[in-house]
Amino acid sequence: MSGHSKWHNIQGRKNAQDSKRGKIFQKLSRELFMAAKAGGADPDSNAALRLIVDKARAANMPKDNIKRALDKAEGGSEEHYDEVVYEGYAPGGVAVLVEALTDNKNRTASSVRVAFTRNGGSMGSSGSVAYMFDRKGYIVLDREKNTQDEDQVLLDIMDLGADDLQTSDDVYEIYTDAKDFAAVRDGLIEKGYELANSELTMIPQNTMAVPEDKQEQFEHMIDQLEDDDDVSEVYTAAADDDDE
Repeated sequence: MSGHSKWHNIQGRKNAQDSKRGKIFQKLSRELFMAAKAGGADPDSNAALRLIVDKARAANMPKDNIKRALDKAEGGSEEHYDEVVYEGYAPGGVAVLVEALTDNKNRTASSVRVAFTRNGGSMGSSGSVAYMFDRKGYIVLDREKNTQDEDQVLLDIMDLGADDLQTSDDVYEIYTDAKDFAAVRDGLIEKGYELANSELTMIPQNTMAVPEDKQEQFEHMIDQLEDDDDVSEVYTAAADDDDE
């Protein structure tokens, strides 16, 4: 993970996502609904749901929207969505993982395949690139809102069981094993830290630069995938500017 700043990528796409806020809320509503249906609508007793509620709040999703999705699950709605993962390569050979939540696998598979093939990428079989990513907990602390120095942060996160700390001028980025994520996140909050972001995510073991002549195709492909109503997350092994 050394040198890979996920926060840089998150911030780089934030403005584009702001213009798609309605679509993001729709996707989050599906995730909230399925998590609540599977484990109950109380975030305090449903760890999976709590993660998605935190994600929804970070996206500034209105409380009424969150409540509506949870009420729908509690009301016994017969809606159902399947979790599906697609794998492949973007232009330039960059590994890509796509997570989807869909009520029509054929529709989603077709849309994802079109996004890959029409933008110079290629779909892969199950397992073709998943081994290149690790499921990790990821937590961001804004340095302006957390006055603790780097040594103190490092001591605190190691005490809580985190794996790695990366420091930049703006933020501390903390990585954990997936199974330790909740304990580290909750422990930091108890110690008085304010979290700018916290999520379970997929981190590439290694990154590679997108060739300059493929950059436009690559960005268009990622945009097309993220625009798909059924796609929840898109992960890539593309190096950002700080990695190069």
